[in-house]
Amino acid sequence: MYEYDALDQKIVDERALAFRDQVQRRLKGELTEEQFRPLRLMNGLYLQLHAYMLRIAIPYGTLSVRQLRKLADVARKYDRGYGHFTTRQNIQFNWIKLEQMPDLLSELAEVEMHGIQTSGNCIRNVTADHFAGVAPDELEDPRVVSEIIRQWSTFHPEFSFLPRKFKFAVTGSENDRAATQWHDIGIQLVKNNNNELGYRIYVGGGMGRTPVIASLIRTFLPKDQLLSYLEAIMRIYNRYGRRDNIYKARIKILVRALGSEEFTRQVEEEWVETRKTGINLPAEEEQRIRKFFTPPSYETLSVPVATYEKTKIGHTAFARWVDTNVHPHKIPGYAAVTLSLKPIGGIPGDATAEQMEGVADLAEQYSFGEVRVTHIQNLVLADVKQSDLFAIWQNLSEIGFATANVGLVSDTIACPGLDYCSLANARSIPISQRISERFEDLDRQYDVGPLQIKISGCINACGHHHAGHIGILGVDRNGKELYQVTLGGAGDETASVGKLIGPGFTADEVIDVVEKLVNTYLELRDSGETFLEAYRRVGVEPFKERVYASR
Repeated sequence: MYEYDALDQKIVDERALAFRDQVQRRLKGELTEEQFRPLRLMNGLYLQLHAYMLRIAIPYGTLSVRQLRKLADVARKYDRGYGHFTTRQNIQFNWIKLEQMPDLLSELAEVEMHGIQTSGNCIRNVTADHFAGVAPDELEDPRVVSEIIRQWSTFHPEFSFLPRKFKFAVTGSENDRAATQWHDIGIQLVKNNNNELGYRIYVGGGMGRTPVIASLIRTFLPKDQLLSYLEAIMRIYNRYGRRDNIYKARIKILVRALGSEEFTRQVEEEWVETRKTGINLPAEEEQRIRKFFTPPSYETLSVPVATYEKTKIGHTAFARWVDTNVHPHKIPGYAAVTLSLKPIGGIPGDATAEQMEGVADLAEQYSFGEVRVTHIQNLVLADVKQSDLFAIWQNLSEIGFATANVGLVSDTIACPGLDYCSLANARSIPISQRISERFEDLDRQYDVGPLQIKISGCINACGHHHAGHIGILGVDRNGKELYQVTLGGAGDETASVGKLIGPGFTADEVIDVVEKLVNTYLELRDSGETFLEAYRRVGVEPFKERVYASR
């Protein structure tokens, strides 16, 4: 993974020092909250319902064990003993005391971490496929270009105060595990007819009040032209993006207003100018960054699967965990392992200090000292020998991260909702907990098969409900929490917006609604058909009829 040079370190050290002065001025009353607000947001510090919340950047979801142990220490020292991994591959701490923030940021800087670009109208934390570098189907490790974008965008003077927040996602595979088409800019590594590697560029995706799938504006961009092309896109957005209306400020609104063809024409015209500026990365600098992502020293394993396959025969629980939580690896004899942060009845994405330290120990012993954060609020050990899988499973069981439910009903996404967030209209966490409890039986979950349930506590869609096979949105109706349900959303390469099935439900009703939807699918499905496939075949009406039949 990338390691800071002297300039990188100076940036985070000086930012921490500057914020120390700003906090002291706020505590003395020399700054009003209105004056202090933009300063704290530049460092990822929000004022939530009950306390300050700090959001820490984890670029493209990659953590060293040193960094993870520091996050555990932060949880214990500055919070209430836990942190919350988010859908943007960040981590949040929900109970921060303002007077302790300067010391906290200084400690984060010691391990090359910060809260920069986790808030505000800037380019946010760049996300990527959590299997980057190890996935058998990828063309190239997307973390390299993600790091290039991070360095290009950090403190970019032209893009520090955009019309609205701006999000990038990068994938190295046709199988999109980074939800690129749901982003302001999505970047996919592809090959052209000459077998040359380049990028496919999507622009204008997003959730919130106006869910939109991104438009494909370039089918192939040469690798060495990326930054000038991104610069052209950002200039068009910065120039014409709406600043008079927060609800119309995202680039998706601009792309829709102009039309994708006209937007593309303007970008291509601007690109002629940006290519003249010399912004494209010199080859030697690209190689310098690439060296940080050199694959680790894998062993040559002649009999890759015999050990753990035999173990599966005598351990049903282990076998199930392998089926759901263990994933293919490009190197024979290795596997990628997803650590489920979704125990039955638990809070999606939460991890205690002790759990973080346990994961750090396992990563150090079994996975070259690296941990990945997924946008589905789980963790990944990307480089595990298959012969070590049983030991990993046993250790994960001890720390509570071995639930065999990845990709199943109880592997929900949920935003913090009204339990923490000042923007929320309804609670998300209790709905997620009750769904997992309703479907606690793993045999039942396996019978249902792949099913993504995503829950947001407000229209801002931090829980990605628009992209859920079943999406749940909390709304406020005359002071009462209600939940709207959508069907058919997807965040992969077949990206689609979920369709609202009808009027909302109370918190007491919505769990039964989910069960009715699942049972309807089980009755309708063809052999081997997933929930999403069945929905796309039969449409919304059979599900709608079942749900509203008794109302």
